[in-house]
Amino acid sequence: MSTALRITADEYDRMIQRGAFVGMDRKIELIRGELRQMSPAGPVHEDYVDYLNRWSTSVTDPEDCVVRVQSSIDLGDSRPEPDVTWLRPGRYAARRPKASDVLLLIEVADSSLAGVTGEKADLYAESGVAEYWVVDCAAKAIHVFTDSRENRFHSKRIVSVPGTLTPTCKPDAVLALNELFI
Repeated sequence: MSTALRITADEYDRMIQRGAFVGMDRKIELIRGELRQMSPAGPVHEDYVDYLNRWSTSVTDPEDCVVRVQSSIDLGDSRPEPDVTWLRPGRYAARRPKASDVLLLIEVADSSLAGVTGEKADLYAESGVAEYWVVDCAAKAIHVFTDSRENRFHSKRIVSVPGTLTPTCKPDAVLALNELFI
């Protein structure tokens, strides 16, 4: 009988430092102590991430927010790599950002909608992430998760084209969905 090997976040970090994943032809992330293969990104996914990065940096000021793309965050036994993350201002060279540093997380779902609205949403809520958006490429909509308490998001809504969306942390930053979804 075989079982999955669970590793700690510290073991994962040491593996990264020692180059254990260098040369791999696939992307992985640590989720709940398990190494998970990430779905390869296609052109639509990449385009939406690029657009959201440009939008994010154009509507925020570096003094208010750090915008990161596909960089890891520290959620205890998990090291997810959201597509776009808005963080409290500062430098993160000495440590990974934690949930308390996160202002907004955005995941783009081209083929992974069930995973990012299910297990990942649960993980982010349990960790205390304040706001989480899932860009649903197929439906041309954004799933908005807010009010994380008691290990779950208590507010969930879907905004569709031609709607607009503003992050709770920056209500003057307006994302027009008809500009995102071409």
